[in-house]
Amino acid sequence: MKSPRLAAHSRARLDERFKAIGPSASYAQPVRGWVKAIREALGMSTAQLAKRAGIRQPSIVALEQSEAKGTIEIATLRRIADALDCKFVYALVPNKPLDQTIRERARLFARRRSEPIEHSMALEDQKVPRKETEALIDEILRETNPRRLWDEP
Repeated sequence: MKSPRLAAHSRARLDERFKAIGPSASYAQPVRGWVKAIREALGMSTAQLAKRAGIRQPSIVALEQSEAKGTIEIATLRRIADALDCKFVYALVPNKPLDQTIRERARLFARRRSEPIEHSMALEDQKVPRKETEALIDEILRETNPRRLWDEP
């Protein structure tokens, strides 16, 4: 189990790496898959790629179809990337910074914890100041095991 401080440090390091990668939309897979797109851009036939990969030509057709369907194996992609003189890169790229995601979870966690208090205050025509809510979120991020933020949907 990571401490809240260590988890925050890990998130910050990953967020920096993701910034360098750029927006995930720029890496969207071509409709017919990367293998076929690169092979065709290089002017290579399926028979030529098969020979370079040390497999039969019908296997190339099958794996291109498999990639387009999203059922191809990572090991197969690595092997074909080598045959195409490409570097295989595998990544899960978050849609937003990890720090933003965890802060949103902490906000939800704080809201669930403070709902009974807010309800009582609303009955008295009072409201919890935004500054106090943000302070509570900061405290949760500092003091709470990050795993607890994911216990509920």
